[in-house]
Amino acid sequence: MRKVYLDHAATTPMRPEAISVMVDLMNNNFGNPSSTHAIGRKAKALIESSRKKMAKLLEVKSKEIVFTSGGTEADNLVIIGAVKDLGVKRIITSKIEHHAVLNCVEHLANSSSVEVLYVNLTKNGLINYTHLEHLLAESDKPTLVSLMHINNEVGHINDLKQISEICQKYKALFHSDTVQSIGFYPLDLKHIPIDFLTASAHKFNGPKGIGFAIIKEQHNLNPLIFGGSQERGRRAGTENVYSVGATEKALTLAYENMTREREHVKTLKTYCITKLEATFPDVRFNGASSDFNLSSHKILNFTIPLPKFESDMLILQLDLHGIACSKGSACQSGAQEGSFVLNEIYGGEQHGLRLSFSSTNSIVDIDYFVDKLKQILLD
Repeated sequence: MRKVYLDHAATTPMRPEAISVMVDLMNNNFGNPSSTHAIGRKAKALIESSRKKMAKLLEVKSKEIVFTSGGTEADNLVIIGAVKDLGVKRIITSKIEHHAVLNCVEHLANSSSVEVLYVNLTKNGLINYTHLEHLLAESDKPTLVSLMHINNEVGHINDLKQISEICQKYKALFHSDTVQSIGFYPLDLKHIPIDFLTASAHKFNGPKGIGFAIIKEQHNLNPLIFGGSQERGRRAGTENVYSVGATEKALTLAYENMTREREHVKTLKTYCITKLEATFPDVRFNGASSDFNLSSHKILNFTIPLPKFESDMLILQLDLHGIACSKGSACQSGAQEGSFVLNEIYGGEQHGLRLSFSSTNSIVDIDYFVDKLKQILLD
């Protein structure tokens, strides 16, 4: 049975080069970076060297990168810190953000005096920038706008430059969860004024259990985790030396191969759209998922109006054929009420399949997937 992995938005396999770096560090650089002896200093030097290399790729200052356990912790660090340490009284976000953001702002709304507002979506599920500006204009309270760069379910791309300009106009802080874009899109952070960005290494072929926040130097956030003074006092706990080195290697390779891999994945997505349309004439590509100008090249979300198209059962049936895909965020895989993103875009209970491609996929993978989907739904 062929094995086809089409769930790269959930997680990606580590690049062999990143694995090699990780194993080498485990064998040869095991010191505690806080120790003052030579072995500890060697580990500390590795962390700071990795931080500098990543900062150069991302066009930020190395001191602005804070290593965390992943994207969820990074989101929480920024959002809670903005309220506790920067005096934010209002948070503007959308109802189709990742739950690392949505659950965090809901917690703040229930446990503090912070006001949470949700920007409207257009009919195909994109951010309504006019409404965003309206929300910012109606109050002069200190405000944080938290909008992801690329939606993890339908792949919609938010215009970071336009959002940042609107935020600057109304003196609002801007945070973007870039978990689905860092390593796949060049981010002009040197010229686009974004206050906070967050990322997770396992989304760009690095290890799980590590991510980072970019916190611009003018913002002093206190830690969520207390203990030692690691990460310049912004996150306590012994640094994950092995994963830091592997993350830097994975990000470096992602940038080196970005253009070539993006073109390959675009070809796969285009072919998949064509193949699905030919096989299922009534297929609906959800939101703007099939529009390359509005949606990521690596994510495709679709629904087929057939009685057998119920995403949870369909995912299990595809799995029996060796095909891995999803209905949306892995963090919400146990939910039975369809996709909360599609529910928000279309109303009611909506089911869809999310395919997320990578350079490791092939045309043969797409043919196999569509053939098995046809077998399940039509035979």
